[in-house]
Amino acid sequence: MKGLWLENQQLQFRDNLPVPEPPKDEVRVRVLRAGICNTDLELIRGYYPYKGILGHEFVGIIEQGPEEFINQRVVGEINASCGDCWFCRTGQPTHCENRTVLGIVNRNGAFADYLTLPLKNLHLVPENVATDAATFTEPVAAALEIQQQISIQPNQKVLVVGDGKLGQLIAQTLALTGCDLLAIGRHREKLENLEKRGIKTGFSDAVKPKTFDIAVECTGNPSGFELAHQALRPRGILVLKSTYAGKLTFDASALVVDEITLIGSRCGPFAPALELLAENKIDVESLIQARYPLSEGLEAFNHAQQKGVMKILLEMS
Repeated sequence: MKGLWLENQQLQFRDNLPVPEPPKDEVRVRVLRAGICNTDLELIRGYYPYKGILGHEFVGIIEQGPEEFINQRVVGEINASCGDCWFCRTGQPTHCENRTVLGIVNRNGAFADYLTLPLKNLHLVPENVATDAATFTEPVAAALEIQQQISIQPNQKVLVVGDGKLGQLIAQTLALTGCDLLAIGRHREKLENLEKRGIKTGFSDAVKPKTFDIAVECTGNPSGFELAHQALRPRGILVLKSTYAGKLTFDASALVVDEITLIGSRCGPFAPALELLAENKIDVESLIQARYPLSEGLEAFNHAQQKGVMKILLEMS
């Protein structure tokens, strides 16, 4: 089969990869569409020493598995858990000590003709959700994870720092809570996309220090972290949604003095994400910048690595 293979931080297109045979309790999925994520770009830069097929945002069709699921269109949670460790037994499978992660940790990913995942990881895509839109299920779920971790009330002032792909989704999902929301970015055209949905936007000079209850950092760079931190009132909450390839340094004493709560946030709930997509409560298709066939995957990655580019999709034949 065809796929995009990463080894020693070098990405290559290969057409001689073996078609995966699903282990017990797993199914084989024929991939229809997959999205390039910032994590994929960070893996190429050395964020984690991964070797294998990249990709974890996907939509596909079950081709091998239980008969009642054959030919069903699905999306998949990316963490394959063992079911036996302490985290699994306490209902926290995304932190399973023995987990593999699709296209990230010890499991070949979605930038290929086929992938395998446990059947329990898969969710049926509602008929009224287009395949392109369904490709966003994983990042929408990641955006919703914030609301799983903290309660957000309408009277709270919330700041989103970053107008990229994930920042756009986080701003849209947080806006549904009715909070007093401000989204900050550097690109006028991206902020306009949020303004069309009634979300207040601005540049960094719109942020008054120590005036926000919650700040969400989506840029993955130190300046974004510092802006989010400075925006918080004492006892505010700082949520980190970015993976950092390099080291992040910050003033820990300031966090202590102001009693700031620092929360890391990554994977999230798929069922509510699919509901939002099915009910058209968030807009994802306007975030698609380009589509490439899998055979042009290297060109797609070159495009995705350009500054300011939104979502790049790979289409499998």
